[in-house]
Amino acid sequence: MMIDMSSAPMMPAAIATVSHAPSTVRRALVIGLTAFLTVVDLFATQAILPALTRHYGVTPAAMGFAVNACTIGMAIASLVVGIFSPRINRRVGILLSLVLLAVPTSLLAVAPGLMTFTALRVMQGLCMASAFALTLAHLGEQCSAADAGSAFAAYITGNVVSNLVGRLIAAAVVDGLGLAWNFLLFAALNLAGAVLVYFTIRSVARISEGRPGDSPWKALAAHWRNPRLRAAFGIGFCILFAFIGTFTFVNFVLVQPPLSLGMMTLGVVYFVFAPSVVTTLLAGPVAIRLGTRVTIWAAVALAASGLPLLLSAHLAAVLSGMVLVAVGTFFAQAAVTGFVGRAATKNRGIASGSYLACYFFGGLAGSALLGQLFDRCGWSACVAGIALALGIAAVLVSWFKE
Repeated sequence: MMIDMSSAPMMPAAIATVSHAPSTVRRALVIGLTAFLTVVDLFATQAILPALTRHYGVTPAAMGFAVNACTIGMAIASLVVGIFSPRINRRVGILLSLVLLAVPTSLLAVAPGLMTFTALRVMQGLCMASAFALTLAHLGEQCSAADAGSAFAAYITGNVVSNLVGRLIAAAVVDGLGLAWNFLLFAALNLAGAVLVYFTIRSVARISEGRPGDSPWKALAAHWRNPRLRAAFGIGFCILFAFIGTFTFVNFVLVQPPLSLGMMTLGVVYFVFAPSVVTTLLAGPVAIRLGTRVTIWAAVALAASGLPLLLSAHLAAVLSGMVLVAVGTFFAQAAVTGFVGRAATKNRGIASGSYLACYFFGGLAGSALLGQLFDRCGWSACVAGIALALGIAAVLVSWFKE
């Protein structure tokens, strides 16, 4: 799918060209809504982990890995799409990805066993990441340095909203209608995302990032030789490692004594993401004002400060800890994502794909390694593993030179 050479340049962030001069608010809304409908089912399934564990009769670690197996597909697709993004029409690629995403999402409603469930989650990840990576690549290509931070922050904010609203929807639907209807509803949301893309993305200009004939593999190797980008890739790995570890396995803590929350109450708990909807939008301006290193250090420190609260036997303390971890990790993610777009002076699609691949592999590693810690050693050991990941991220930030 080659990009149309005659097409007019698209507005930043793979957004609507509904008018010739869309307002900043309209642009941010379309960016955020596109992100929301792309990844709404990515973490929503975490809110119904206890119900899925009972349904399939498996351990928390096994179910946690199956639910987060979408990160396998996301890591692979992010890298592949990043490498070949110069040849992919943005509009067609995002549209097709969202339409295809509805297929495995709907099939999850009738998945007979854990292996089938896991395979379908991997397929979901392939489709989600294709749309996600193409959009982020376009952000890095089309946004000016001044606009990039805000555009990336708007996209990550849509991701934050999907974490909150997706979990609420999943908990409510499963509690009232059962597991099957949950996945059918999310398939409909995926198709709604395709409709949004169809009516808002009009045209994309071909981006010339390197010399004709440049090998994408050479560009990939060049990015990995860049110490600043290597550090950013590692930080992305650590961020999702910590996030997945926290918000996958805390579900089992919340439904067990002494907290003993019900399914619907468990969904309401995820209003802990509400502050992140506001704070993540500030990541771009804050990074510009204070610098990326200081911004990420502060965000990681904030997330780490919430970890001791997760070990409390009091619900208010646990919820406060979840708020701090969410705000800190999302803020750091938005800052690092914007940094990658600036640090890669050319072949930004490949840089974005590499970052997302590392980011999602971090999520996979978090679900696998921390799941084993949770099953074998308990929640305290799992939280210690999360703290280690955040500590490594803080060390990697020192490699940034702005």
